[in-house]
Amino acid sequence: MSSIRLCVMDMAGTTVEDVDFVAQALCTAFAQHGIPLDTSAANAKMGIPKPEAIRQILTEAGFGPGPDTEKLVHILHRDFENLMCAFYASDPRVKAKPDAEACFEQLRRAGLQIFLDTGFSRAIAEIILERLGWKTSGILDGSITSDEVAQGRPAPDMIFKAMRLCRIEDSGAVAKVGDTVSDLQEGTAAGCGLVIGITTGAQDANLLKTAPHTHLCASLTEATQIILERRAG
Repeated sequence: MSSIRLCVMDMAGTTVEDVDFVAQALCTAFAQHGIPLDTSAANAKMGIPKPEAIRQILTEAGFGPGPDTEKLVHILHRDFENLMCAFYASDPRVKAKPDAEACFEQLRRAGLQIFLDTGFSRAIAEIILERLGWKTSGILDGSITSDEVAQGRPAPDMIFKAMRLCRIEDSGAVAKVGDTVSDLQEGTAAGCGLVIGITTGAQDANLLKTAPHTHLCASLTEATQIILERRAG
């Protein structure tokens, strides 16, 4: 059993507060084009790259494959990205999860490297990192966004990129933490030693139980203790 050396954590819903903010922005983008979408359907797509989420929603709404649909995917993603960038830049509700920074500090003191990964684009992620002061604080070792790899979640590409940057070859030495089924699928596909679902984000415990995982936790604090125990062991 490998000692954990790297922790890869999701952003919105896991380390960054999200009370349906992302789902609501997705619904607004669709509504602007006359396509109905409710937050529960939007939340079902959380965690995966947003262009792919939009493509899946359109398919389920009866839009067939083809250039017209792909053009609509591009337009909807552009509108969603604009809404999210504006939200994260100025909305007073934007903040870290209450225990996120304390957990980062605990893990770093224990010698772990910490990366964030996300289904967002780099444009959105940069605004979040700047707003929360995480970009230059040294509290993180880095971040990976879904538009920087060949495939986003549930593929393991973002985790593998973080491993390369940290010079870690054994995926058993990696803990993946996230609040969606696609996070857990990503961690499992990468072969992570710990795959931890946070049940207080976009998707609840009943849904997360349907995906492979090593642990389900109600908070980052609980997840951090599991990682530290594995690190010590």
